[in-house]
Amino acid sequence: MNHDRQDDFDRGVKNRRAVLGDAWVDKSLNNATEFNAEFQSLITRYAWNDIWGRPGLDQTTRRLLVLGMTMGLARWEEFELHCGAAIRGGVPLAMIKETLMQGAIYCGVPAANTAFKLTLDILRQEGLLPAPQPLSAQARVATHHTFSQPQLAVALQGPADGGATPVVLSHALGLDLHMWDDLAAQLAGQRHPVLRYDHRGHGGSAVPVGPYTMNELVDDAARLVREWGRGPVVWVGLSMGGMVGQGLAIRHPELVKGVVLANTAAQYPEAAKAMWAQRIATVESEGLGAIADMVMERYFSAAYRAREPEAVAAFRARLLRTDAAGYVACCHAVAGVDWLDRLGQLRCPALVIAGAQDVGAPVAMSQSMAERIPGAELVVFDEASHLSVAEQPALFAQALQRFLARVG
Repeated sequence: MNHDRQDDFDRGVKNRRAVLGDAWVDKSLNNATEFNAEFQSLITRYAWNDIWGRPGLDQTTRRLLVLGMTMGLARWEEFELHCGAAIRGGVPLAMIKETLMQGAIYCGVPAANTAFKLTLDILRQEGLLPAPQPLSAQARVATHHTFSQPQLAVALQGPADGGATPVVLSHALGLDLHMWDDLAAQLAGQRHPVLRYDHRGHGGSAVPVGPYTMNELVDDAARLVREWGRGPVVWVGLSMGGMVGQGLAIRHPELVKGVVLANTAAQYPEAAKAMWAQRIATVESEGLGAIADMVMERYFSAAYRAREPEAVAAFRARLLRTDAAGYVACCHAVAGVDWLDRLGQLRCPALVIAGAQDVGAPVAMSQSMAERIPGAELVVFDEASHLSVAEQPALFAQALQRFLARVG
């Protein structure tokens, strides 16, 4: 007989340590008595081997299920034990938050209130307390929809009246207004009225039948600014948002005080148009999941993907939540962008931002745009790919702040 061979108890202990940590398990096992030793053996073999060792669910999912169940049963000692272990075990805080939010519906608000309080206490003890997000009038994010059609989802921050230069943030293809969360909060804190919105076909906005044209996206932008009533604005657009910004400044110059055109294009060569046709066909036949990994590789540099896997996973999930028909309809608009020969008409200050590692909107493309816009400034971030605001948030914010100071 090989005494080194693991039995169900050994395998259960291994799972138990992986989930709860050595300190808790050692305390439970070492403090067993004649009275409870058989019980400790039972739960180690049955719960921690037979159940936690089953292959049907991954460990993170099991952890989150336990949080939801203990929350629903008001087993707060058990909840606190497993919540602390999940946090220390690297379960993303965003997933824990979503579990508690879901519990607010199915377990009740009082249970969710207690669960959030206990979780915040644990985060405080672990030195992981999230940054403040006050709900004061200036800091709170107010969400609305446009009155005009198709309806666009809108988020507003900053002073309701007065303040510094109003700013509109326009997101990239396949994402939504949450792409700008951090920058919007920073600008609002500097007393800039800030508007973010979901393009048609994205996020909480309507999904009219496509395909869409770039002029339709520009018309959306114009009615959005007019409904807001705070123009002229500084338009900050990245990728598709930058294409819309070019069109808005060309076709509706009275609405634009300045434009920031980040990681974007004014015209695509024929080879790129063929790539867009292939992407459209793939999504139409196989869904967004078929291109998600490729999009993340184009959106983020290899170094960033290795360094920030959770952030990339969050953006990937956001892409997969996009309506596939809306995505395809916007792909048609993006593929047909054609502002290059009209950029000389821009009369407002312009900042062009590029990422040195961006293959979707390479530096040469940004240089070509900046050369055509009178007085435009070009800034290149060496360590950034397509979503430069995510990869280099500090540099992006600094460049924008300098531009806003210049625009006045």
